[in-house]
Amino acid sequence: MTFSDTFDGAVGSAVNSSKWSLETGDNVNNHERQYYTSGTNNAALDGQGHLVITAKKENPANYQCWYGTCQYTSARMNTSGKFSAQYGHVEARMKVPRGQGMWPAFWMLGTDIGSVGWPNSGEIDVMENVGFEPSTIHGTLHGPGYSGSAGIGAGYTLSNGQAFADAFHTFAVDWAPNSIKWSVDGVVYQTRTPADVGGNTWAFNKPFFLILNLAVGGYWSGDPNSSTAFPAQLVVDSVSVTTGDTATGVAIKGLAGKCADVTGANSANGTPVQLYDCNGSAAQQWTVGSDGTIRALGKCLDVTGGATADGTTTQLYDCNGSAAQRWAVSSANDIVNPQADKCLDVTGNNSANGTRLQIWTCSGGANQKWTIG
Repeated sequence: MTFSDTFDGAVGSAVNSSKWSLETGDNVNNHERQYYTSGTNNAALDGQGHLVITAKKENPANYQCWYGTCQYTSARMNTSGKFSAQYGHVEARMKVPRGQGMWPAFWMLGTDIGSVGWPNSGEIDVMENVGFEPSTIHGTLHGPGYSGSAGIGAGYTLSNGQAFADAFHTFAVDWAPNSIKWSVDGVVYQTRTPADVGGNTWAFNKPFFLILNLAVGGYWSGDPNSSTAFPAQLVVDSVSVTTGDTATGVAIKGLAGKCADVTGANSANGTPVQLYDCNGSAAQQWTVGSDGTIRALGKCLDVTGGATADGTTTQLYDCNGSAAQRWAVSSANDIVNPQADKCLDVTGNNSANGTRLQIWTCSGGANQKWTIG
């Protein structure tokens, strides 16, 4: 488990500052009504293993918001600069507040947001709930060409009129190269791939950081009304991220629909990696880790000798952390060795079984295109 917070600590104590930073201020972009504060006024441990984010109808410090004097306070926190992940199982067990105008969320932003801005950074909403839909949560992707109200996602609705505010639920994504699956309490309710983003850039094959917040009001949720009870609380039992093996047991398919394959299912160092008819064998079961490795049979996809020249073959080898074993999966379905700045390539564009895989200058050719999963 790469990241875990179970929010153990004395009642009234602050969230762990080695894991989370509290954001402050208002949010004009969504026309939210709250002012996010620092300290423990709106975010504190309850002494029973929970983080409680509390939205209050108050303004003791005369905070100013985009619409004038703020009417509410709440909290928003993130792991930027402290923790980020690229791929994995990301989950939070939470109980959401109830009431018109409540907008709790557990979500992620690309770590490059400071340089590329939003929505180019990408945004993965693991869970959002708006108070006027007490039985439904939403999971959504935002990226260039599909942001805001054009985000791509789906909802999940509890049966028999149950409300999410009635009990704790576990909200998660299983995130792999070119694939994100959303679940509630272990039930997968949607899967998204680059095919879903309408020809736009898939902005999710890179590191993201985590965010927890409870907004009050906004374009989507609408403002609180006379029926909304304050204080309102988002109670978080745990947040965890497990990386490395999310894509366990998936094929890497390439030219002519054939698979990346370890020759003879032989785990010896130096075994060639080749193209072969997909057959579901262990020799074709690959995991794509957040550390940049691509693994099968307990070993790593490796550029022979750590070379960077066109035509250098690939092999299976003991995982050693070297640059020869680092790979990046691009939104264009390339698998790139960053050290060489070259693509995983089917030698000679030959789709015959047994054709060796190599690295070659990226050309956009069909023999360099791969689908994972």
